[in-house]
Amino acid sequence: GSGGFRKRKHDNFPRGQKREEKENVTPSSALMTSFKSFQLELDTRHDKYERLVKLSRDITIESKRTIFLLHRFISAPNGEEILNESEVKLDAVRRKIKQVAQELIGEDVYQFHRAISPGLQEYVEAVSFQYFIKTRSLISVEEINKQLIFTAEDREETTNTTSSSHDKQPHTWSLKITPVDYLLGVADLTGELMRLCISSVGNGDIDTPFELSQFLRQIYDGFTFIGNTGPYEVSKKLYTLKQSLAKVENACYTLKVRGSEIPKHMLADVFSTKTELIDDNGLP
Repeated sequence: GSGGFRKRKHDNFPRGQKREEKENVTPSSALMTSFKSFQLELDTRHDKYERLVKLSRDITIESKRTIFLLHRFISAPNGEEILNESEVKLDAVRRKIKQVAQELIGEDVYQFHRAISPGLQEYVEAVSFQYFIKTRSLISVEEINKQLIFTAEDREETTNTTSSSHDKQPHTWSLKITPVDYLLGVADLTGELMRLCISSVGNGDIDTPFELSQFLRQIYDGFTFIGNTGPYEVSKKLYTLKQSLAKVENACYTLKVRGSEIPKHMLADVFSTKTELIDDNGLP
């Protein structure tokens, strides 16, 4: 009531008590040893998490470059060269995924899933896009996982490890794509197929849009079976998938109804204009 400073709670303790407590704690005690081991374990886990984030970023970049390359398949005079070059790029991506698999040996994958998920989704998108161009069908998650079984034949990737630790590593190991990452990668694939539809029309290919329309409709029907029961990310990308399907169906409608009226070199401009209208107004 006198307006002075209130006495803090720790002021009730003797001033020398804290100094005595610090002097009583010995570095070699069991408590300090336990906390030092906890610190080492957490630092090791955080360092591994950061390495996985960097690898995932590299996988994303290389997968995007592969997708950009595959978009040239329609206009390229020799499509086989594009496919061969894309296979070389995907092999480089798999070598990055092999490094991820090496980091996760003996670890719980789901503890580091958030770090590697963006890269794996982009890889699924690139692989499924290449597979569709080759076979006009959707690759399965089992087929993708077959390509992610690695062997310990590449010695140069483990030169920084000792021979004893190298002997403890298994001769073969794998990294499995989770069903969620597969679904999210396929959902992103629909956007690339929509762009493939527009570019094919610009090159005078009239059959590809109708083929893509049926394929996207099947994918959309499959996602509707999941509905709101799946993960949040899957239901969130369902709207983008529906948008891509609407753009392809609109292209097919324009070709069927007004295809004879519009010159082929102007069809791509008409589709791009209607695509902007769909983006602005949304879907019915």
